[in-house]
Amino acid sequence: MKIIFMGTPDFSVPVLNALAERHEILAVYSQPPRPAGRGKADRPSPVQARAEALGLPVRHPASLRSEAAQADFAALGADVAVVVAYGLILPQAVLEAPRLGCLNIHASLLPRWRGAAPIHRAIMAGDAKTGVCIMQMEAGLDTGPVLLREATPIGAEETTADLHDRLSAIGARLICTALAALPLPATPQPEAGVTYATKIDKAEARIDWTKPAVAVDRQIRGLSPFPGAWCDMGGERVKLLRSRLADGHGAPGTRLQGLTIACGSGAVEITLAQREGKRPMAPADFLNGARLPERLG
Repeated sequence: MKIIFMGTPDFSVPVLNALAERHEILAVYSQPPRPAGRGKADRPSPVQARAEALGLPVRHPASLRSEAAQADFAALGADVAVVVAYGLILPQAVLEAPRLGCLNIHASLLPRWRGAAPIHRAIMAGDAKTGVCIMQMEAGLDTGPVLLREATPIGAEETTADLHDRLSAIGARLICTALAALPLPATPQPEAGVTYATKIDKAEARIDWTKPAVAVDRQIRGLSPFPGAWCDMGGERVKLLRSRLADGHGAPGTRLQGLTIACGSGAVEITLAQREGKRPMAPADFLNGARLPERLG
């Protein structure tokens, strides 16, 4: 098939790889390069970098609202557009331009967790499972009918990074299945069960040890690796990147043993932590020679 691919972050790259092996990619749309690194030089998105390595033409308009941008898109004559974490709203003229419309790969079991951060929110909410949906796009925010879906359990110690990689691989496989079977019956999303995965705010990242251990554990895993849940250890800001529930109780924030910390109820064991300017470390390395306070902020 003749495909327009639209994506930006690392999550989208395995999908691009899978499609490039099987179909003709007419053009790749991605967010414009952004300043990054110490020198703040413009850096292309992961999708742009991969597309250029594959020899694919890349477009990165700041918007698709202009008639010129929409005409350029339509002139490609695509059978279908595949969209995964692109980051721009697609106007109706763009949605209707490809012969078979635009298909979106969304990392949740719709209608649960429509929106920007479905992986983070599923873990933070304590969901037992999540998955991937292939959706026919329409004007609403992730409201379109679903063509295919696949569920996967969320492990007790899984982080957003872990789930991100697994869902990306599922999405790459599922979109190839969908394209091979088009046209597919489209199932409208039910009105019941709609939730919204709002964008992660860095203000959510500081740990409140007075919360129950189950909530603290989900916060740590859901915000790993970015932005990274953090706490104060004797005046030092430390990111906590992996954890699990543990036995124990005490005043909230008290170190019970090693990196097992008491919460409002129960305790969590930190299994990966990162000091400022240092690499992530397991507890034994983190504690080696360290002078840590008995109570964390």
